[in-house]
Amino acid sequence: MAPSSRANRPNENGWFWSEADSMWFGSDERVDDRYDRDRRYQGDDRDYERNFEDRYRDEYWYVSRQPLASLLFVLPLLAAYELGAHYIRSAPEEPVRNGADYWIRSTLQQVGFEQPWFLPVVLLVGLLFWQLAGGYRWRASLGTLFGMLSESVVYGMCLVFLGEAQSILVDQYHASYETIPTAAIPVPTTTEMTRAISFLGAGIYEELLFRAALLPAMFGFLRLFFDRGPAIFLAVVGSSLLFSAAHYVGPAGDTYDTFGFAFRAMAGIFFATLMVNRGLGITVGAHAAYDILVGLMLPANLMQTWLAPGP
Repeated sequence: MAPSSRANRPNENGWFWSEADSMWFGSDERVDDRYDRDRRYQGDDRDYERNFEDRYRDEYWYVSRQPLASLLFVLPLLAAYELGAHYIRSAPEEPVRNGADYWIRSTLQQVGFEQPWFLPVVLLVGLLFWQLAGGYRWRASLGTLFGMLSESVVYGMCLVFLGEAQSILVDQYHASYETIPTAAIPVPTTTEMTRAISFLGAGIYEELLFRAALLPAMFGFLRLFFDRGPAIFLAVVGSSLLFSAAHYVGPAGDTYDTFGFAFRAMAGIFFATLMVNRGLGITVGAHAAYDILVGLMLPANLMQTWLAPGP
């Protein structure tokens, strides 16, 4: 009889196994579990759906959150941002580089990595290494990428409505907030093309910094003191608060206000939840989609406009 799937058993901390959790926060899997898992993969096709773990499934839900799909999805966004930032000859007072991008590159330059191509190469190589180390199947399709794009837009719109709902709620008790803020660390850009390129950079490098790097790092530290579940919760909340605070740092930072800080912290939790459950690619896409929707395409006070009575 085939061994039972770990997906149906709680671990020693009482938390049920999640492939999405293991993708970001490691595994409590024992050596004998790994042996049984690997042995199951040698079964015939009739046991495919029953025995293979999420990373070996062909369904869109599983393939789209894996590193290879994220790499293929992020690659054109990364190329558009890097080429746009390079070829748009912005005036010194109108930078294109996103704040998180600037911080990461400045840190790399201080330790001797000054090449402009180094950071995007690190991102792409990191995803390739993750694909190899995780033993994922090398499978993705155009249909998967279009699905990821659609998901990104939907999640971006969801965050727009969350922000508008928060704005309406705040209006009941406080002075009106003119518009919901973008999730991008601000840069003083003026042209729409420059802003659009900057928003792409925000989606890529803010997610790289706060969700792909800081979130698992905080989890690893907190895991020294807490069980798995509380450590995940505290890492999500802590990284989201730091993400929000980063928008008020530096000469180009926004002026602090409670609504903006609370919304961006909520957005950080939203993106962290996406990262754990849907992978890096969709999270990057959702972040960029939200910023472009709010910063360029949709009117301020969207829900108030839709809900306003007709003439």
